[in-house]
Amino acid sequence: MSLVLSLVFFGLLVLSVPVAHTLVIASGASLWADGALPLLLVVQQMFAQTQSFPLLALPFFVLAGELMMTGKLGQGLIGFASATVGHYRGGLASTTVVGSVVFGGVSGSAVSDASALGSVLIPWQKREGYPAGFAAANNAAAATIAILIPPSIPMILYALVSNVSVGALFVAGVLPGLMLAAGFLLVCNVSARLRGFPVTHQRLARGEVWGLALRALPALAMPVLILACLRFGVATPTEVSVMAVLYALVVATFIYRDMTIARFLGALVNSGRATGVVMLVIMASAAVGWIMTFVQAPQAFAAWATGTLQQPWLILLAMNAIMLGAGMFIDLPAAILLLGPIFVPLAQSIGLDLVQLGVIMVLNLAIGLYTPPVGTTLFISTTIARVPILRATVELLPFYAVGLTVLLLFSYFPGLTMRF
Repeated sequence: MSLVLSLVFFGLLVLSVPVAHTLVIASGASLWADGALPLLLVVQQMFAQTQSFPLLALPFFVLAGELMMTGKLGQGLIGFASATVGHYRGGLASTTVVGSVVFGGVSGSAVSDASALGSVLIPWQKREGYPAGFAAANNAAAATIAILIPPSIPMILYALVSNVSVGALFVAGVLPGLMLAAGFLLVCNVSARLRGFPVTHQRLARGEVWGLALRALPALAMPVLILACLRFGVATPTEVSVMAVLYALVVATFIYRDMTIARFLGALVNSGRATGVVMLVIMASAAVGWIMTFVQAPQAFAAWATGTLQQPWLILLAMNAIMLGAGMFIDLPAAILLLGPIFVPLAQSIGLDLVQLGVIMVLNLAIGLYTPPVGTTLFISTTIARVPILRATVELLPFYAVGLTVLLLFSYFPGLTMRF
């Protein structure tokens, strides 16, 4: 059964069939080939996966991000990011990184971040004399900070398959997100000095900077409020996601006063589409996960890894290699939902904390988002910059070095994983 599942799955991926459809077809084909189980199991498992109260946090966080990233608030965030680092060498490139940090605290989606920031900042950077390939590479890599800074949609998906607290994962994602940001800022600064990128902005007066900070404060406060509510038990993650939507509506309606019926309906449609895409992958992966559990594939893999590699550090290195490879070919949500059930038992067998595993998994798959051949943020950024993927990939080399360094630190130094 598992052989048929694997052959059909990878065969359809090679044919560029969408991942969600691939998962459904592969699970159905494996049950049909076995003949002992009814095909109706696929539908049952897909439906059962939707009956999860914590999963309701997903559409509400997406909607909150849609409401807050558009309009005057998004402009205020970009203005604040530019005022903070725009006057330094490589400041325009650094604006993308700082913008990703503050946008990440709103959207929780690397794809949304890459699209929203890239459409504004990449053309601006090109006009000011930055190489198009570097602008695209910077945007593609920086956008992945959004899936570590809470609220993080991938963290919610990992919590679904590992039964780990969403709040604990949100807290643990803050430090690696900030470390990636610091590393990417260093890349921007050093690249600008070595390659003579232009300095286009003068330092703003302190009063102007404080004014921009005050304008962006409602968005900057959102991740802090989310973590505070979770840390002190004010609400569950699902309840916090609903509160985030109400917060976004209040901010847009009464503070920025740019909320309209048309904008609200547009945010509903966009968030519905985004949620639908992710939910289809979640539902389809449930059928595959059930089949893998039925044939005891996770237990078999854990037994093989511990018996063959033996040393925990080697097992962890192999897990990282598998996750990096998977991230290059499979979209992030599908990769988490497929690899999570396999790696959770293995992590428990070697004494690896499951919160730490969540951080490691998201870091690995974040690198995959800007790595060919299926790098989503890379494709978005190169399309906006109108530059070949190969040119952007060459510019990504120092960003890969930063990402892998942070990954290794969180893999082998458990103390870096923050706890409640």
